[in-house]
Amino acid sequence: MATYIIRRLLSMLPVVAIVAIFVFLLLHLAPGDPAAIMVGENATPEAIAQIRQKLGLDEPLWTQFVVWTLSLLHGDLGRSTFWNDPVTTLIAQRAEPSIALASTTLVFTLVVALVLGVTSAAKAGTALDRFVMGCAVLGFSVPSFVIGYLLIFLFSIQLKWLPVQGYSPIGEGTWPWLRSLVLPTMTLGFVYVSLIARITRAAMLDVLSEDYMRTARAKGVARPALLLKHALKNAAVPIVTVVGTGVGLLIGGVVITETVFNIPGIGRLVVDAIARRDYPIIQGVVIVFSGVYMLVNLVVDLSYTFFDPRIRYQ
Repeated sequence: MATYIIRRLLSMLPVVAIVAIFVFLLLHLAPGDPAAIMVGENATPEAIAQIRQKLGLDEPLWTQFVVWTLSLLHGDLGRSTFWNDPVTTLIAQRAEPSIALASTTLVFTLVVALVLGVTSAAKAGTALDRFVMGCAVLGFSVPSFVIGYLLIFLFSIQLKWLPVQGYSPIGEGTWPWLRSLVLPTMTLGFVYVSLIARITRAAMLDVLSEDYMRTARAKGVARPALLLKHALKNAAVPIVTVVGTGVGLLIGGVVITETVFNIPGIGRLVVDAIARRDYPIIQGVVIVFSGVYMLVNLVVDLSYTFFDPRIRYQ
């Protein structure tokens, strides 16, 4: 196992290098002079020159890349051109709402999607199955921000059960924290639930058609045990795979959801940075999100041995 982990980590190095090159060139691929874009149309030549010197844009491209890479290896993601604070500090300050939203969304998604997927597979071909799969198709078709506004209109404006927007830190109390996350979690999890529910149903149907499942039914194994203990565990590998690859959807959805609900997380930080042409923040967040995505997929690969003992890594 240790050898496999080392090989996987080494195999990530080319991916990290490609991501780093792309993120570095992000500043230079933008049309026009990046320094002039950052300071605005009415900036003086002296202000533009000051920004160019601050970002090192007056140096040769290869020199800029070497300096930026060395800083990255030391954990330095640069300084924000708008706030003039280290990017790592800004990301750390905004991390709690994003981590909380991603965590509650993941829990909500797994619970709802597994229940819907297992139920749909158990009732395959029935009206309930067609209804669940129809809702899953709807989940792929409707943009998440539309779902968010509909939920705000229903639960916040009409019923007045939940806050319209904002985020309450967990330090202010568990209940206010949960109330502030209910609508964002449902909004972000809608597409994710649709994806995992469909995959769960397909994987469960494949397992339920196997000979050993028919043997278990013939032996009189109770239906709940048959579905949950035998079928779901054997169908877990493709489900876990989709959960891992779906993290990309989760990361992208955080940006939209935090904007809709005015949550001061990393996603909102990215939107503000794009509006202000704050390239160091954009570069830093892309690097962090890429690292998180690669680590999640590594954890998913390692989890296969838990769900299927036949899988061994050497």
